[in-house]
Amino acid sequence: MQLVLLGLSHKTTPVELRGRLAWAAGEIPGVLSALCSLPGIEESCLISTCNRTEFYLASEDGVPVLELVLRFWAEAKGVDPEELGPHTYSASDMAVVQHLFRVASGLDSMILGETQILGQVRDAWMLASEHGSLGKYLHALFNQAVACGKRVHSETAISQNAVSVSYAAVELAKKIFGSLKGVTVLIVGAGKMADLTARHLLDSGVREVLVCNRTYERAVELARQYSGRAVPWEDLGRSLGEAEVVISSTGAPGYVITLDLVREAMRHRRYRPLFIVDIAVPQDVEPAAGSVENVFLYNIDDLEQVVLANLEERKREAQKAERIVAEEVRGFQAWFRSQDAVPLIRSLREKAEEIRRKELERLFHRLPGLTDREREIIAGTTALIVNKILNDPTVKVKEFAGGEDGEVYLRAFSLLFNLNPGEKGPEG
Repeated sequence: MQLVLLGLSHKTTPVELRGRLAWAAGEIPGVLSALCSLPGIEESCLISTCNRTEFYLASEDGVPVLELVLRFWAEAKGVDPEELGPHTYSASDMAVVQHLFRVASGLDSMILGETQILGQVRDAWMLASEHGSLGKYLHALFNQAVACGKRVHSETAISQNAVSVSYAAVELAKKIFGSLKGVTVLIVGAGKMADLTARHLLDSGVREVLVCNRTYERAVELARQYSGRAVPWEDLGRSLGEAEVVISSTGAPGYVITLDLVREAMRHRRYRPLFIVDIAVPQDVEPAAGSVENVFLYNIDDLEQVVLANLEERKREAQKAERIVAEEVRGFQAWFRSQDAVPLIRSLREKAEEIRRKELERLFHRLPGLTDREREIIAGTTALIVNKILNDPTVKVKEFAGGEDGEVYLRAFSLLFNLNPGEKGPEG
């Protein structure tokens, strides 16, 4: 049996083409069925997200499944195989294992250490399992990949420390307020970065979101998305007095939030802390506003410096994660190799059972006076003896098969017992 991977990701394919080649969740069961109907493919699983589409397959040794799957993929998506081919990557056996373990651990993601992909790997595994396209090989592979991802995130800090500007703003706010529960947020403008930051803040449990925009209708629209409240532009100053966190991203040519406006707001709020994130370019907030007592002002450059520092920390943690992945790959490799012993073990047991059966026939022929109960006891005892004799050899050959010299041990085992296992079966 061989493991095969064919895929593409944000590293190899532009976003427009990734979208054309991805599969919606509702399409995946049909894709899995189609894959398993291709010659030689025994098992299949598909991961399809906005950043990657990857086919994981278990197939008969020597079957050119990459060509088959590439052609199937291209035809299903109406793309020329020659156009698709250069954007894909492939791997076999342990390279497949290492790749999936790194994916599940967030080491191959656009944002190093992100955790969302681990859930997506788990979902792909569960969907394929429910659909019946998994056998023992891919089931074991995805089971251990998820375990590896969990271990990486629990034993390293690779997923900690914000590495996006929007999330860095939220982390800074948490440091100032401790907890964001009960905090009111004011969004000034309608920039994409402000939107992302607001969503992170909502996930952190803020109490209320106020939206202030020059176009009031747009403010109403955004406020509805956040289950918040729209604020007329002329009430910006009053809103500064209400909020603990301000996110500004208007794209205005000059300062929208001036020093005087902040001073007035702070007097109104009796100098309770005010955290202002100015994501606009050019800046929305007059820099001098940061000098007012208990005003914490950060602009886009400040946040990017935080992100760069955090990214360096994640890279250091990634080295620990890579060591965990390597250890988990070795464990899977030992299991994978041990599966080569299965047909030999079956062959040995079948041979031993055939010998036992024939000898029992001879014995019963020579002792015709035995009762049915006596025959049953003798048959049971001989079966027990055979199982006990074979137990150590079968355990050891599986153990040795998982090592570096596994093929040598399997060959010796086959010669010692004069075995001819034939085709591999489904036993594990």
